[in-house]
Amino acid sequence: MAKDSTEVSVVVPLLDEQDNIGPLYEQITQTLSGEHSYEIIFVDDGSGDESFAVLAKLHEADARVRVIRFRRNFGQTAALSAGFAHARGKIIIAMDADLQNDPADIPKMIAKLDEGFDVVSGWRKKRHDHVITRLLPSKIANWLISRITGVKLHDFGCTLKAYRREVLAETKLYGEMHRFIPALASWSGAEIAEMVVNHRPRTAGAAKYGLGRTWKVVLDLITVKFLGSFSTKPIYIFGSLGLLSAAGSILLALTVIYQKVRFETDMSGNPLLIMTAVFVIATIQFILMGLLAELLVRTYHESQNRPTYVIKEILEATDKKGEK
Repeated sequence: MAKDSTEVSVVVPLLDEQDNIGPLYEQITQTLSGEHSYEIIFVDDGSGDESFAVLAKLHEADARVRVIRFRRNFGQTAALSAGFAHARGKIIIAMDADLQNDPADIPKMIAKLDEGFDVVSGWRKKRHDHVITRLLPSKIANWLISRITGVKLHDFGCTLKAYRREVLAETKLYGEMHRFIPALASWSGAEIAEMVVNHRPRTAGAAKYGLGRTWKVVLDLITVKFLGSFSTKPIYIFGSLGLLSAAGSILLALTVIYQKVRFETDMSGNPLLIMTAVFVIATIQFILMGLLAELLVRTYHESQNRPTYVIKEILEATDKKGEK
């Protein structure tokens, strides 16, 4: 991210939203003009309609409009990641292009950041979406994410969020993980706030998400939990599984021995004996996987010179010449 005097960067990922781009641009400019120095970064995620043509005209008319065009559809996480990487603002606002997010909420979110928070997440308390395909899966997903990550938010899926630039610099996005940014940032020590935002019904275009993305959320949640809890100590999880498997093998072995001694049970084809062997093999595999994961983690951090911590600030004394 290049340094710039821009105060606010609004990042808008979009896919086939030709009818919504113009009105959204007008609403953003009306909201931010005269209040902050800003830019609007539209990320065209491989649209097949006239979205890019509309964006190109806006860019020609307004230098504050920047456009990133993907060669094909890479997904919302990739689009947001590209927008964040090219943003120049000290504060970065992410929002959808379908006009369901209200740009009028942006100044309120910036004011919330000024209270000392690092991330402000929108909460669509009164949503205008289909109950079965959107609302119910969203409620279940939000409850599950809150329980597993420990970050208590009502609406992880709301794209409308405000971030301090330095928080996003420490957060890398892959897969479909854009909804987990507050959790990832919180684990790095960021202060997270949530505020109710206006959610409007879609008036043009078609929704791009439905029930099909639910399984992706579950799989990404497993990944996020692993990264947050065990990314620097994978032996803990694999070792724990190995020890659990070892305990199971010992219990099964004792049962087999008891059967043989007490009842003279024939061991050929005894399922408990087979299970004992399976548990012993699983124990060895889990321990070896943990050791290999430890080697990979250490190699990654050392080769990338990537620390296992995040520094917020340093206070230290200097002499009169300014030397530490």
